[in-house]
Amino acid sequence: MQEEQLDIFDEAGQHIGVEARSEVHRLGLWHQTFHCWIYRVVDDQIEMLFQKRHPQKDTCPDLLDITSAGHLLATEQPCDGVRELEEELGLSVSFEELDQLGVIRDVMVAPSIIDKEMCHTFLYECDQPLREYRIQEEEVTGLFWVSLRELERLFAGEIGQMTVNGFLLMENGEPKDIAMIAAKADFVPHEVHYYQQVFAAVKRRAANAANR
Repeated sequence: MQEEQLDIFDEAGQHIGVEARSEVHRLGLWHQTFHCWIYRVVDDQIEMLFQKRHPQKDTCPDLLDITSAGHLLATEQPCDGVRELEEELGLSVSFEELDQLGVIRDVMVAPSIIDKEMCHTFLYECDQPLREYRIQEEEVTGLFWVSLRELERLFAGEIGQMTVNGFLLMENGEPKDIAMIAAKADFVPHEVHYYQQVFAAVKRRAANAANR
């Protein structure tokens, strides 16, 4: 099976070619990804939906991450990334339903990997019950609602841990409801400015909706 091929870019964002995914990560080349954050508002409080990454993932295994995300393959456009919602969550959403936040650059360095992403980032408000999601077991092991207010306090160092509510898949593939204690180290270490831009955008969207 041929390895995924990704478009690569220079520091100015100009397309400079195509390279295999493993080489893109090894060499630290800029490439494009699709990110979609699902959120809801409950009793005037914003909650964001995080997936728990599979423990066998090559980057950031077993950590809480963006609701749905994936690489854009060579020649693909941001609209093609909507497939990730269907593949990872079983959620059928048209690209036009997503709220476009913009492109955020995010760099993460791990052993043997330099991940330099141009993240096409989107928001989607959805209050679907967690048990109605059909998660991709090879990629995702659970889903959790996380209080945005508590999350900001956690990342600011005001609290050391917080409780997140959702479910984990058991060995038999069945979901089990669970309240889990999470510290900052339990979340994927996206750059501070990435999280700040996403959180600010979610709060703006929620405030605008409340004022309509």
